[in-house]
Amino acid sequence: MSIRVRYFASLKESLGRSEDNLEIDGLATVNEIWRYANPDKALPDNCLAAVNMAYVNLIDTVKDGDEVAFFPPVTGG
Repeated sequence: MSIRVRYFASLKESLGRSEDNLEIDGLATVNEIWRYANPDKALPDNCLAAVNMAYVNLIDTVKDGDEVAFFPPVTGG
């Protein structure tokens, strides 16, 4: 299964890259995709995730060809 993973804002800066392309076997959740792509780094608290530009929960599954995006929550004032 081929998954494109994208990182935005401070996640992109802290990881030092904007995306990964993963090849994995079987089904995976959004949280598992993070762990495959970043095995030595915990997913930051309150991180938001989207699959194919729609917000999802971290326990939602992804399928072949999906794009998974991770980004910190936006704050403003």
